[in-house]
Amino acid sequence: MADENRTEVDIRERAAAHTGKDGVDVGWFMDEILYPPDSTRRMRGADVYDPVMRDDQVRAAMSQRFARVVAMEWEVDPGGETEQDLAAAEDLRRSLDDIDFDKITKLMLYGIFYGYSVAEVMWRDDGGRVGLADIKVRDRGRFMFGRDGSLRLRSMRNLKGEPMPERKFWVFSTGADHGDNPYGLGLAHWLYWPVFFKRGGMKSWLRFLDKYGSPTAKGVFPRGASDEEKRKLLEALRAISTDAGIIVPEGMQVELIEAARGGQAEYSALYDRMNDAIAKVILTQTMTLQSGSSYSQSRVHWDVGAEVARDDADTLTQSFNNTVARWLCEWNFPGARPPKVWRRVKDNPSRDESADLDMKIAGLGYRPSKQRVRDVYGEGYERKE
Repeated sequence: MADENRTEVDIRERAAAHTGKDGVDVGWFMDEILYPPDSTRRMRGADVYDPVMRDDQVRAAMSQRFARVVAMEWEVDPGGETEQDLAAAEDLRRSLDDIDFDKITKLMLYGIFYGYSVAEVMWRDDGGRVGLADIKVRDRGRFMFGRDGSLRLRSMRNLKGEPMPERKFWVFSTGADHGDNPYGLGLAHWLYWPVFFKRGGMKSWLRFLDKYGSPTAKGVFPRGASDEEKRKLLEALRAISTDAGIIVPEGMQVELIEAARGGQAEYSALYDRMNDAIAKVILTQTMTLQSGSSYSQSRVHWDVGAEVARDDADTLTQSFNNTVARWLCEWNFPGARPPKVWRRVKDNPSRDESADLDMKIAGLGYRPSKQRVRDVYGEGYERKE
């Protein structure tokens, strides 16, 4: 007999992103389309983040972050211990061996920068089973999401997007602070303003160097000079100066005007500060990109970067496992527990591991330098007599 005092369990979804009170649409929807809620993109255009990636510091830091993931070997773990589980894992391992999975991973990792990535999975018929021919990472700007979160391909014929078939696309999304945003929120959202200020500072710095780094040519022509004489004087000025010459109506002569300014413009400080901000956003630290950092400092920050790389690897591979890996298993090995792909992120060696290495090197007739002892083991050590 059912407990009359038990609270009724409501199994319906009550707070879907596309409905408000009484089922009224709210949020970022228009017709059937969900638009990115990113405020910077809304204000400055859909392509606003593309120039951010062209910044030298952004490119270097993102390349370092991606490289740490791709450099790690990937492995396939069976979902269970049955014969079917092991066969499904071996099948997935062979499938990934046949495609350039590292290249695909690197391209999909751009979702960390933009917020999301979209790849089309190219299936093939292998005589009664589904094979994995390739995974092609597409331009994310061609895709949008419907109000139900479904993927849609935008075209000139249909600006609202054509619904894409299920089990055909691998979509990777990250960075959003809730589950109602399939577009994610990439690092570019936080990088936009540091890059913007850095470029503005660079423009001012170049104007400063141009103005105060070289003299400006000045030409003086006599009153009543003809237009032809003025033209010739201006051409002479342009021949001796990279700046635009100026001419004034009083005696014809040429002078070099030296700009006088006291103090020093700290444009380089702004440049370095913005570079540090960019490195912190992408790598959560700065010293693996800075010159002059000690080995021990860079080592600590490298270990911090290992945590970031592990998180990137886990997030991306979990997305793959929930889609492509699961689909293949369900099609080809019904009833088997789906295998999982993981990238093994290896940390820097510990002090004990470094000590073991130094002992082995000592057996070859070498000893560590004072600098290595200081960098690896810290201060407070002196060589025995």
